[in-house]
Amino acid sequence: MAALKFCANVSWLFAELPEFPQRLQAAASAGFRAVEAAWLYDTELSSLRRAKEQTGLQVALINTPPGDLQRGELGLGAVPGREQEFRQGLAQAIHYAKALDCKRIHLMAGRIPAGAQRSAVAMEMEATFVQNLSHAADLLSEEGILGLIEPINTRITDPRYFLNSPHQAAVILQKVDRPNIKLQMDVYHWQIMDGNLTMNIRKYFPLIAGEHSMQMCLLHRSWSGIKVTSRTNRK
Repeated sequence: MAALKFCANVSWLFAELPEFPQRLQAAASAGFRAVEAAWLYDTELSSLRRAKEQTGLQVALINTPPGDLQRGELGLGAVPGREQEFRQGLAQAIHYAKALDCKRIHLMAGRIPAGAQRSAVAMEMEATFVQNLSHAADLLSEEGILGLIEPINTRITDPRYFLNSPHQAAVILQKVDRPNIKLQMDVYHWQIMDGNLTMNIRKYFPLIAGEHSMQMCLLHRSWSGIKVTSRTNRK
């Protein structure tokens, strides 16, 4: 088995530094060879590229834009009526990914609308997500980029997040049926929602192209990245 290679999630690590280029410098100084981040889009791309070139870091993963964070949005991939905004955000993510030579983009599903019952909107949101993922697959395949979807538990972390279990993700991936749209596994979320980790990992392993573990991110067959916030966990 190949040795794991760790990368720092600079959205959570080195958070005392206000600018992402500074965090890249700090990650490199700490010995990391790669980084990932949630949303870099408030930072000038030229400054990110310069920091990447100066440090020699690889950018392993970025997310699609969240939408309006002030309104409580966390992705638009499965949100009906927001398809155009999802596509605009996807284009921006691809633009950044190409410039930073990043080969993975997390395609965020988004949240159940406030006040809505999950059961009442689930079918429409799934159909929207499948449509948007199919569109993303076409664009990403032209650039050699892998799209990932990640279930987030709704019992503790985010009660309104649409994609909340590996079983739900597997159904969606089967409907999309594109080789460049894969599953990002976070065993913390999987355990919270379903348990039975060994069997679920075995069952869904062919779909997995990225892993997270208790706020540790493991990018399958490539980079593993630390995704923690406390200073003590950086060591």
